[in-house]
Amino acid sequence: MPFLGQDWRSPGQNWVKTNDGWKKRTADDKNNNVSVERLPECFNKENLLLSLSYEMSAKKRKKDLMNNNSKAPYFHREKWIYVHKGSTKERHGYCTLGEAFNRLDFSSAIKDTRRFNYVVRLLELIAKSQLPSLSGVAQKNYMNILERVVQKVLDDQQNVRPIKELLQTLYVSLCSLVQDMGKSVLVGNINIWVHRMDNILQWQQQLDNIQINRPAATGMSLTDLPASLQLNIMQRLTDGRDLVSLGQVCPELGALTEDRLLWKKLCQYHFTDRQIRKRLMVSEKGHLEWKKMYFKLSRCYPHREQYSDTLHLCTHCHILFWKDTNHPCTANNPESCTTSLSPQDFINLFNF
Repeated sequence: MPFLGQDWRSPGQNWVKTNDGWKKRTADDKNNNVSVERLPECFNKENLLLSLSYEMSAKKRKKDLMNNNSKAPYFHREKWIYVHKGSTKERHGYCTLGEAFNRLDFSSAIKDTRRFNYVVRLLELIAKSQLPSLSGVAQKNYMNILERVVQKVLDDQQNVRPIKELLQTLYVSLCSLVQDMGKSVLVGNINIWVHRMDNILQWQQQLDNIQINRPAATGMSLTDLPASLQLNIMQRLTDGRDLVSLGQVCPELGALTEDRLLWKKLCQYHFTDRQIRKRLMVSEKGHLEWKKMYFKLSRCYPHREQYSDTLHLCTHCHILFWKDTNHPCTANNPESCTTSLSPQDFINLFNF
């Protein structure tokens, strides 16, 4: 049967994509491009390869930034995780730090005042040494949670100094890790981490420019209380830098923050008697300089950590969970099998 239409082996029509849609390429358009077609073949091939490489790199950079900017957290139905270090016949493998970081609900934990300092300390420990051990998803969740922490501090205007220290620690760690990108210490393209480092610098600048708003006077303030009550409140502060900042508010509070007994209790709270005896400082009048000793001891020894709420580990079923979340425990008395974990204990739990 004869084929009455156009031969399918003939060259097809040329179409050009315009702003109005696809249009057929006419003879006039071909004549306008004669000069381009007459260029040397090697020149056209070189330009074609360069344009393709630039286009591919631009698309990849745009894709990386889009993936980095996505703030969709990874939710899990259970807010606990089974911690298993070994490999048995029933269960192979073990739980990693990245998996625990994804499963435990840290996004909601930062909204709780009791858990905020705990999560911040945990983020700081991960930034110091454990960031390369996280998976790609865990590293992404880490940056998303960090952004929420910074936003919470900017909104509440509280806990500014710990977040500044956290961002500085993370930035220093990333500077050294980005230089070793060829050694596969970080997951993802280097453009993603450069973009994240720029975000950290931007957050630091926002925290440096933060203006603490004075609350409206609705009643009595701290300075209206008797001196004994003011000292009692100051004894609840566990950081000497907070006492120094409080003393800069007014001369009356500044005089109270120089109380020797206040700094003595602060030293005895954070440091042992042996550590204190090694760093004794005596004034010209023969008195111990407890304030100077505190800052000297702080440079030599770590502070005592205390948190309102922490992660807990059930020694019976080896499940890691928050205190107010239920976990499937089969023990007769689950409370007797529960132990509290500090942030460092949480990190050590995944060191194999």
